[in-house]
Amino acid sequence: MDTHSRSDFGKASLNVGARITDNIDTKTVAGFGFEWKQFDQSGVPDDESLVGFQSYFRIFPWEILPEHPVGLDVGCGSGRWARHVAPRVTRLHCVDASADAIAVAKVNLAGFTHCVLHVASVDDMPIDDNSTDFGYCLGVLHHVPDTARGIRSCVTKLKMGAPFLLYLYYAFDNRPAWFRLLWRATDLLRCTISRSPRLLRYALSEVIAFGVYFPLARIALALELRGYDISCFPLSCYRKRSLYTMRTDALDRFGTRLERRFTACEIEIMMRTAGLERIRFCDGPPFWCALGYRAI
Repeated sequence: MDTHSRSDFGKASLNVGARITDNIDTKTVAGFGFEWKQFDQSGVPDDESLVGFQSYFRIFPWEILPEHPVGLDVGCGSGRWARHVAPRVTRLHCVDASADAIAVAKVNLAGFTHCVLHVASVDDMPIDDNSTDFGYCLGVLHHVPDTARGIRSCVTKLKMGAPFLLYLYYAFDNRPAWFRLLWRATDLLRCTISRSPRLLRYALSEVIAFGVYFPLARIALALELRGYDISCFPLSCYRKRSLYTMRTDALDRFGTRLERRFTACEIEIMMRTAGLERIRFCDGPPFWCALGYRAI
């Protein structure tokens, strides 16, 4: 057991990492802390949460893990994925740069005393190098200034041969040109909203969730039920999701100051440069979700 671990859950939330490095955007971190306080995931139906978890982890090789695995969740946020992983492991390190996020995760993971919470940036995780049997980082490293460096920091914590699951926002490299143009228009809106005062950001994200996400998602569902191909229909991925999730993601999408997007090729290069091999991409949404193993 490393010197930073705690078996008492109450103490785990007090495990604050070292210095804050330059590979962090403090306003973005504060924004996510606010998001998880507003949407602690208590409103997500259990079956929807499980479907979301399975969509990310469907390419994860659970069967190769050792008998008593130690895992790493980088950018755990509210702990929404950790609560599905925790029953499968002996110890799970949950790291987030936001103390507010960790406070929410502490509540959501209260039943798992083997989850160790750390307030730390990705470059300052208080976890021994070469100490974890697997790791994952979902929807986080496109929100730091140097994504490649963040991936390298994660890989150093893995044992040789350990699997690492990574999800980064995609650059719509598998979408038609009109789809990319539509995204650029929405990104201009994000740049404006994300720099507005916190309560205004929240209010505008609610308008977008109710006025854009919800109707488009339900139209996509209706079209699907009638046999139409909705693979390129905007926001079709939300067609079976709750309004609560749409509200969460609208704030996430339009309230976040720093966002980067990558092609599958760029992601693979960063993963290989970080010391991962046998890289495999999921062939369906969410894009891009990729699995690699620390090179031996």
